[in-house]
Amino acid sequence: MQDTTTPSATDLAGVSARRAGGGPILVFDSGVGGLSVQAEIQALLPAWPIAYAADNGFFPYGTKDEGELIDRVEQVMEKLVARLDPPLIVIACNTASTVVLPRLRARWPHIPVVGTVPAIKPAAMRSRTRTIGILGTPGTVRRAYTQTLLDQFAPDCKVVRVGSAELVQLAEWRLRGGVVEARELEPILAPFVADPDCDTIVLACTHFPLLRPELIAASPRPFDWIDSGRAIAARVATLLADAGAEPAGRSGGGVAWFTEDEPSVAALGASLARFGLAQTALI
Repeated sequence: MQDTTTPSATDLAGVSARRAGGGPILVFDSGVGGLSVQAEIQALLPAWPIAYAADNGFFPYGTKDEGELIDRVEQVMEKLVARLDPPLIVIACNTASTVVLPRLRARWPHIPVVGTVPAIKPAAMRSRTRTIGILGTPGTVRRAYTQTLLDQFAPDCKVVRVGSAELVQLAEWRLRGGVVEARELEPILAPFVADPDCDTIVLACTHFPLLRPELIAASPRPFDWIDSGRAIAARVATLLADAGAEPAGRSGGGVAWFTEDEPSVAALGASLARFGLAQTALI
């Protein structure tokens, strides 16, 4: 099967905006995974300035307790909203989206908050064998929210779940100039390969599309790889239009914000530049 990305109808977003902030679109993740979502937004809305924020001081989210994760994201978002005044926030993290969206929407009801959830519905629709794989963080694959999506959109599908914190680290390594080899990916993909009926894999972490070429190369047989990046971008465009927000006259885009000043941030320079992020700053 071909490598494709299908929009997901299940990404979550706030539906009202009493005012549109004067700053850039804000894309937020624990690390660099959200850049895969930012790329889709840039492709659809090239005139819009975008600021990226990574909570590298609390990375990775996929291994954190739900309660501490909710509190942490709210604390970081307080600083970002005050600094950037975004018209819309994208939580470009599957793990965070499954737990923090209600808190953020209650705290900032005037700002639409778009979340990221596994693209289970399109995967179920496209699987010919009714067997799908979910490749996410350990937190995402085990959470009740993911099971709810499976019960709703894939009740007749067999599901192969793989939770990998290592793959998140490999994506971070790749964007810092590292090389990810097939031998590192093959054990992670082994459960999907071992099931002869598995024909479709949901990339249920925004880090993972950044490794799409390596995942394809490491797979001994073809899979249909699906993520929700394009659907998120489409939802962002709709919400901005509904709010009457326009890109002209806005500042604050082109900056990557981090919560911790650590040496590996400098190693991201070339990769960030490819995503239109020419500057870095500390939150």
